[in-house]
Amino acid sequence: MRRRLIVTGRVQGVNYRDWFVARMRALGVSGWVRNRADGSVEALVECPEHLIEAVIATARQGSPPSRVDEVAVSVDASDEPLEGFHRRSTA
Repeated sequence: MRRRLIVTGRVQGVNYRDWFVARMRALGVSGWVRNRADGSVEALVECPEHLIEAVIATARQGSPPSRVDEVAVSVDASDEPLEGFHRRSTA
C-alpha cells in the first residue's frame, strides 16, 4: 500500500523529518520524507495495509517540538522504486 502524506503546521525546523525517518524505519516502512517550499512536509510511504493507520497516526503525532495541524493522505500510483526510508532534499 502506497500513500502520499502532506503534513502542515509547525513541522519545519523542529526535527520532524529525522524523527519521522526513525519512526518509519522502526515500523519497516519504505519511502522518503522532505520539506516543501510552502512550509509543509511531504512523505511517500509504502507498507503493508495493516500498518497504514500506524503510519498516519505517527505523522499526526509529530516530533516533540512540532505541532501538526493536518495530515492530508492520498493514494500514490507512481512506480518509483522504494527501498528503505530516507530523507530527501526540499522540493
